[in-house]
Amino acid sequence: MKTVFSELQLNHRPTFELSDGAMAPAVELPARAEFVRDRIVETGLGAIQPPDAFGRGPLERVHSRAYLDFMDGFRAQCEREGRTGEVFPFCWPTAGLRADVTPRHLDGQLGRYSFDAGTPIGPESWRAAKVSADTALSAARLVKDGERAAFALCRPPGHHAMSDRFGGYCFVNNAAVAAQYLRDQSAARIAILDVDYHHGNGTQEIFYERSDVLFLSIHADPADEYPYFLGYADETGTGEGAGFNQNWPLAIGTDWDGWSAALDAACGRVMTFGADVAVISLGLDPYEHDPISRFRLQSGDFTRLGARLEKLGLPTLFVMEGGYAIDALGVNCVNVLSGFEDAR
Repeated sequence: MKTVFSELQLNHRPTFELSDGAMAPAVELPARAEFVRDRIVETGLGAIQPPDAFGRGPLERVHSRAYLDFMDGFRAQCEREGRTGEVFPFCWPTAGLRADVTPRHLDGQLGRYSFDAGTPIGPESWRAAKVSADTALSAARLVKDGERAAFALCRPPGHHAMSDRFGGYCFVNNAAVAAQYLRDQSAARIAILDVDYHHGNGTQEIFYERSDVLFLSIHADPADEYPYFLGYADETGTGEGAGFNQNWPLAIGTDWDGWSAALDAACGRVMTFGADVAVISLGLDPYEHDPISRFRLQSGDFTRLGARLEKLGLPTLFVMEGGYAIDALGVNCVNVLSGFEDAR
């Protein structure tokens, strides 16, 4: 299996994050990608190639122009306002405040274009995020051109990024950008299966009113875990998208038996949907020792996950999302990919 990755993605280097109401050391670190890359080389999974540059066009297919304009101009605005290092949003247009205005001040704009305070953004963050999107697009093109599967080693991750807001460590929704690219390249139906511990709220928001992209997510119950305000079982799509969104919110402490039952149900939905391509938002944080997650999957279970996904019999794009047990991340990631390959 071919992997797409760029060293430029390592230039997003957060040092702190706001987590559980306190400032803490950041967990979405460059080492996440480095450990995965090194394990791919060590195991001989396949070639690693750099992404091509796709420009802004594919991003505009899923993100608003106003949001992209803000992100494109973020670094220059920081310099004009004398900001250095990483910054955090802290004020949002919540109920009772106006959401129809975009302030001139950077702090107001940060609040307008974000949904949490836990996502630091620094001088190189947006460049890294755009290369991460190019990584997903380049891997999607491999699948479009005939590869049975490809792996986009994306970092920073993407599935929390909404059409016009960043959050959850995510700036560009890589899986959504890749799925839309595949649609634009003539795939009639795309199934996105998100297996990250946290609900892919951004991907759901982007496709919630569409019937050509099926979104399925297996995650921790948002009554107990981030993102708290999306990811419930009664969210099934609206308008043309009614019935094309399904969530499996699972209890804290779920192990492979409970998790794999949801996986089988999700795979069944993919098959009845008649997808032409499967996009897997590959979060590795269901792992039992992940520092910010509370499921109980073991390393061997990720091999079984890959084998189950291969049974779909579809061209498959794997897009890296979360996973923060850095020492085990490379093993768990490659277990999924080799499990897929070995089941063929």
